[in-house]
Amino acid sequence: MFFYQLKNELWKLFGKKRTYIGFGMFLLAQLAILLIFRYTNAQRMLIRNLERNGLAVERYLSMLTMATVIIVALAYTLLPLYVALVGGDLVSKEAEDGTLRMILARPVSRARLLCLKWLAGFIFSCVLVFTLGLFGLLFCAIWFPAGGGLFVVLADDSWGIYTARAGLVHFMLAHTVMVAKACTIMSLAFMFSCFNMKPAAATILALSLFMIDHILMEMPYFHDLKPWFLSYYLNVWQVMFSEPVPWWRVSQALSVLLAVSLTFFIIGMTAFHTRDIKS
Repeated sequence: MFFYQLKNELWKLFGKKRTYIGFGMFLLAQLAILLIFRYTNAQRMLIRNLERNGLAVERYLSMLTMATVIIVALAYTLLPLYVALVGGDLVSKEAEDGTLRMILARPVSRARLLCLKWLAGFIFSCVLVFTLGLFGLLFCAIWFPAGGGLFVVLADDSWGIYTARAGLVHFMLAHTVMVAKACTIMSLAFMFSCFNMKPAAATILALSLFMIDHILMEMPYFHDLKPWFLSYYLNVWQVMFSEPVPWWRVSQALSVLLAVSLTFFIIGMTAFHTRDIKS
């Protein structure tokens, strides 16, 4: 019955038109960035970086390099927006439409219902992240060499240079860890969705807290306090392009994000259990 109910939750989630806004905007943004790179002089800076490091432009101005450039841009901007949009809808939208009262009239516990809805949001986050990477590769393969190596600028302004095979492995690992970022932001919006508020309010609150945290972390005056900000751990997916990968930091970040997501879920469940929905 649990998987049958999860199937119904997924059916409801992916049956909404707004669920596909994120997919559509990702495709549109990727296509726009690629066209600008391909048919303007925007790629000159990247070419200069390659030449400065003694790398062959025809080899490293590749599908993997361009896909990574796009992913870095969209993971910071559009990804938090659309996972928060879905997370903020999961509970509060049904409460707003009146369908939540009918669901709770059946013999199903509130904890079970929230677990099902959170799992549906988790699956959506995974699909969105891997769709972002897959279509990035497919679009970039149209205009750039598919067999070239990977050149990436790391967070500490150092360079990452890999062969095609090694670059693809790092690319896939980065997306796997990026799921943790998407799920944490989704869980934050899900928590607010469990309170008595509109879906838009839950989404805006989650995005506002995320942006405030990121802004504070990026301020040079708080440089020594970076480990105290959530964004420090949300962006750990970038270190997957390092060689060697600092697995100790990845493990630390994933542990923190798991604990934070669980905390958001427990707070949301507590608030949801105190709500009078059936009356």
